Amino acid sequence: MIRIGILGDIGSGKSYVANSFGYPVFNADSEVGKLYKRNRKIFIKLNKSLPKHITQFPIKKQEVTKTILANKNNLRKIIKIIHPEIRKKMNIFLKKNKKSKLIILDIPLLLENKINKKKDILIFIQANKTEILKRLKKRQNFNSKIVNRFRKIQLSLDYKRRKSNFIIKNNFTNKTIKNQVRYILKQIH
Repeated sequence: MIRIGILGDIGSGKSYVANSFGYPVFNADSEVGKLYKRNRKIFIKLNKSLPKHITQFPIKKQEVTKTILANKNNLRKIIKIIHPEIRKKMNIFLKKNKKSKLIILDIPLLLENKINKKKDILIFIQANKTEILKRLKKRQNFNSKIVNRFRKIQLSLDYKRRKSNFIIKNNFTNKTIKNQVRYILKQIH
């Protein structure tokens, strides 16, 4: 099985590119959302760690946002509880798709949490900063302070670009992405 890790800035189009490959995708952000909505054990752990902030189940995204903004250490506390669970979900995904020729890992902290393996093919999504900001502002619940908090815990984009096997230049047009994805698939098969 070929594992492809998608890297890039927040809002650069990682999930869109990941889905463009047409192979099974593990989307960590989507899994985190499910944990907040459905996993009572996670709520209990977060409530115990952050009792002033995480107070109701299912956990609402706004509640998490307020928690992260209240204190910079809160993000680390949340990550400590959430990430082991996401890793378990990823392992289930990998087992379920072990017969797949190729799988895509859309995990924002792939390198930071050392989830990648040596043989993984890393693809960096490069996008124009003003275009990214324009797209982020369209997101529901967009908060620039939250985006900056997350960027602070991530490795530099230059480092991620250097570590990557391929770079996709995302100009946010479908045709460009499809052509670059097709090119990469030819290179790795």
